[in-house]
Amino acid sequence: MANKDYYAILGIPRDASQDDVKKAFRKLAHKHHPDKQGGDEAKFKEANEAYGVLSDPEKRKRYDQFGSAEGPAGFGGFNGNGAGGFDFGDFQFGGGAGGFEDLFSDIFSGGYSGARSRGPRAGSDIQVDVEIPFMDMVSGTDRTVRLRKTVSCSDCDGSGGKKGSKEISCKECGGSGQVRQTVRSILGTFAQVTQCPKCHGKGKRYEEDCQRCHGLGRVTGEEEVLVRIPAGIDDGQVISVPGKGAAGEPGAPAGDLYVAVHVIPHPSFERRGESILSRLQISFAQAALGDTVSVETVGGPVRMKVPAGTQPGEVFRIKGKGLRSVRGFGQGDHLVTVSVVVPKHVSGKEKKLIEDLRGLDRK
Repeated sequence: MANKDYYAILGIPRDASQDDVKKAFRKLAHKHHPDKQGGDEAKFKEANEAYGVLSDPEKRKRYDQFGSAEGPAGFGGFNGNGAGGFDFGDFQFGGGAGGFEDLFSDIFSGGYSGARSRGPRAGSDIQVDVEIPFMDMVSGTDRTVRLRKTVSCSDCDGSGGKKGSKEISCKECGGSGQVRQTVRSILGTFAQVTQCPKCHGKGKRYEEDCQRCHGLGRVTGEEEVLVRIPAGIDDGQVISVPGKGAAGEPGAPAGDLYVAVHVIPHPSFERRGESILSRLQISFAQAALGDTVSVETVGGPVRMKVPAGTQPGEVFRIKGKGLRSVRGFGQGDHLVTVSVVVPKHVSGKEKKLIEDLRGLDRK
């Protein structure tokens, strides 16, 4: 794990923000998910491993400093459960105040605490998939997504306390947001610091809990979210809707909603970047003598001139009749590939004319 370049795996610079890390991971996870057609399980796991390190400020700091999320070699590393202690066989030692945290605090720039996630936790992110018709991709559209998730409790406005109840210092943790547990083993007695289960790391709670959410500030419910899908969006592109994921603990923000957009293919049009492709059948006479024909584009029918002597497979460009740029400026073209239809059955008069034409070719 130490030899992998997690920044390169996610395709981001080393100074990328946490939001950039999350966006890069979501894009790769959607692309390589094993359940998706064409998915790559190995790349999915690799992206997940990189995200697990770079999304955690503590692990990212150690990775940037030592080239590994486990810190410098020779100290046995950290346990794999994210609890923030050292693992010696069956015995785990937490990184609370005193003990091993103090011993190694200089090495790890402030210690490695088992309660490093102090304070209320933010809500989790949610990802959904939405299908839209090809023409909705062309024009842009809105979709209402119905989600069943944890939402802020409406009775207490997400505070967790009964209305009118006074906020006081948490008696369980003494207002610190952490509680210390004593672990006894054959090697001695050790202290392990964890988040307070009563105030969820906040340090404060209400004298009376909300009867609906029982002090959690969150309940399971349904919410409809309006998602604006811009014109020209790519198939598989993910739209981020900040704050519309699951509700966080009291005092913490909600997660984000990620909407993966899938475009249903069109029977007549094909997309290539910001250009639209279609095919047009013309008769032998139109190809030989030229004509003006009607071409259906995503913006409606357009008259196009077919010059005399047009060859099968020739491509004509209708400027400005493709897709609007998703970046908000410019518009692509419509490309028409011409095919010449040769009749299977001809009348006697038509056959005579074709034979006369063949005779001219031989002269």
